[in-house]
Amino acid sequence: MLGDSSLKYRVREDRITGWLLKVPVLIAVGMLVLFFVVLTAKSWPLLTGGHFWQVLTSSEWLPSEGKFGLWPFIIGTIAVTFLTMVLAVPVSVLAAVFLNEFAPQKLKDMALPVIDVLAAVPSVIYGACGVIAFIPMVKALGGALGINTTGRCLLTAALVLAIMVIPVILSIVRDVLAAIPQEAREASLALGSTRWETTYKVVLKLALPGIIAAVMLGVSRAFGETMAVMMVAGSIPEPKPSLFKAVYTLPALIADKYGEMLSIKMYDVALMTAALILMVVIAVVNFGAHLILIRLRRRY
Repeated sequence: MLGDSSLKYRVREDRITGWLLKVPVLIAVGMLVLFFVVLTAKSWPLLTGGHFWQVLTSSEWLPSEGKFGLWPFIIGTIAVTFLTMVLAVPVSVLAAVFLNEFAPQKLKDMALPVIDVLAAVPSVIYGACGVIAFIPMVKALGGALGINTTGRCLLTAALVLAIMVIPVILSIVRDVLAAIPQEAREASLALGSTRWETTYKVVLKLALPGIIAAVMLGVSRAFGETMAVMMVAGSIPEPKPSLFKAVYTLPALIADKYGEMLSIKMYDVALMTAALILMVVIAVVNFGAHLILIRLRRRY
């Protein structure tokens, strides 16, 4: 009887513990759903009646006249994110391959903490460094090419964001490479392949889905960045972005104009629509990346 009572108590304790551990997960999921519901409700006047497509494709941002075209901000966000990934992905992947496959242990022990620190540095510090270092550099580069620029432009924003994104992608790619079974490397080496041939013909091929997932997570990081971009991008709506022209991104728009929304009709609706677009894009990219990583973990 005593044993049965003790067993029932332990089973009950396990159930209670299980439910308590589920609570944080339910809270996190509930918050995400709440964000979507609130943003959708706030954006509803522009999501219905054919207004959304007009707002999405129009280039006119004249709040005082009731014109809230988001296209320059959307294309600015896409341009900054694309150029950021062009700059960051090769460096991140090559650095991860070197650290995981070729670097001596002492170098790994020195480099990995530095990478973790870089990933944790606040974005405003990256923005300040961009103002001090990259804006004059890009301005000088434009002058050397005969281009008149203030330095606050697409190229500067992409350089700053690339430095921010590199530690994120690098860490994930390195984890993916470390998950590849050592047996795969040994089998390739036993067949006469060199270490480099083994790396790019075997390891990188097996790790490709995980590398894609890492890049997707880097995209979501760059797509939603606010403060650093505000400090170096110039914040001028431009429907046709250029390397040395100022750009205005959706996150910067929301942060920069949120204080004005109480004084102009529908301003808050337009900004919440921009926030909803950001939320949807980042959620889709993140979920896709995590699904790929889950499949990769199950595979290995």
